[in-house]
Amino acid sequence: MGFVEDRGTYWRGRYKISPGKYGTVADGDGSTIRFRTKREAKQAADAEEAKVRAGDWKDPTAGRITFGEYATRWYAAQDLAASTMQNYRRHLEEHLLPEFEDRPLASIQRVDVDAWDRKERALYAASSVKTWRGTLHLVLEDAVDEALITSNPATKRRGRGKRAGRSRDRGPEKVVTDPIGILLTAERASLLSGRDDEFVGVVTKGYTGMRWGEVVGLETDFIRPTAVRVEWQLYELDSGEFERCPPKDDSHRTIDAALWLVRLWTRHIAHTRPTPCPCHGKTYMFRGHGVSRTGETGAKVVDVARRAGVSTGTVSNVLNRPDAVAEATRARVQEAIDALGFTRGGGAVDQAAHWRRNGFATWLFTPAASGWYPKKAPQEARPVPVLADPWPGVPARGRGAQTRADACWMPIARGLTPHGLRHTHKTRMEGFRTPPKLMDERMGHIDGSVQARYSHITREMRADLLAHLTAEWEAALDARLAMCPTSPVAVLNELLQERLRVRR
Repeated sequence: MGFVEDRGTYWRGRYKISPGKYGTVADGDGSTIRFRTKREAKQAADAEEAKVRAGDWKDPTAGRITFGEYATRWYAAQDLAASTMQNYRRHLEEHLLPEFEDRPLASIQRVDVDAWDRKERALYAASSVKTWRGTLHLVLEDAVDEALITSNPATKRRGRGKRAGRSRDRGPEKVVTDPIGILLTAERASLLSGRDDEFVGVVTKGYTGMRWGEVVGLETDFIRPTAVRVEWQLYELDSGEFERCPPKDDSHRTIDAALWLVRLWTRHIAHTRPTPCPCHGKTYMFRGHGVSRTGETGAKVVDVARRAGVSTGTVSNVLNRPDAVAEATRARVQEAIDALGFTRGGGAVDQAAHWRRNGFATWLFTPAASGWYPKKAPQEARPVPVLADPWPGVPARGRGAQTRADACWMPIARGLTPHGLRHTHKTRMEGFRTPPKLMDERMGHIDGSVQARYSHITREMRADLLAHLTAEWEAALDARLAMCPTSPVAVLNELLQERLRVRR
């Protein structure tokens, strides 16, 4: 039973929590209650000890722990995939701790969370804020389970305090393209990179619907005679490292592939002869573009300039416009290049092990789809300058590229992203009236409905889908031939010449 202590001017109630641990009767804020009489203190102490024995007791001081202290403890207790842990850490450090770190858990109210939500939505996309609020809800829900707080202030009540429905938070519609758009975007991306990997990669994404990490992590061992197996993905962490992990939601699957696509893959492997990457020891279908920001090797332009005693602009002129440089200077720069073993674009030394999401989207895919380089300080957004011959134009590079260019690319699908090709593939299948069961299999989705349990995929369904995809691919090649019968991209040029022979 509880007991009381005489504190001179008041009485306080004490009760046993566990062997060797005692508590003091306190109010909702955790402050000790000062009773005027011994009898009142004893009754309160007995009541608290009865709660302990019944399992209903809650520590009145629990809510005093700050959000920052609890979030640190909560994060350390998680044992999740590295990608998930990275996302949680980013949400906490960049968006939640700056607002709530020093606040006691019990002091965080719904109005505080709603005020933070409105402030974030003024700066960021609504979908992002929704994700961060979800993390906040998860953290505080665990605090409720630990009896540190009585309710979760991040819980969002539906339809309360809104001026409009869900349409207010709706983002822009995802941009998709058509088969000729896929082909032309792939060609331009390859022209920007100066190699075939980007062409094959973009076509693969557009005709299989694979996720970005699944394409980057596609190993040559998983290419089948009539399909491709999705067994792993490569997830890029904030540290710059790539984690080899199962595909999203464990969506391991086999994606049927048309004969022309399998032939494109096998020809690419035979041409590039990929070797195991240094980070995982696995042989991947595609290599990265440019030097990795981490572990960068090889001489740079600035190194050549220092050795030759010239500016980096002069080195650039020697590489791009040698006729504009005096013979003696050109010889001095060339001697420095040879001595340092400097190489540029396309050489094996310059290749990173894997594509990086931001670099690929920013400097290859977006300019290919929109015809514009993005804004990147100190430069503003600008059209891709191209030399008109050969068609569809080869990107002009180096100093004065804009003045040397003959034209610029027109947009193919402004706003299209690499993930938009996944939307494109699903949209094309919808147009073919592909059975939902087969679409879910290709996309790596799961339909838990009763209807899905009673439907099954047949060989005829698979053959019909591959026939549709093949017909669209051939139509895209025919449309490209009508524009110009050749291409500066080697792999596409071969495909065009083969298509010409078939048509004749």
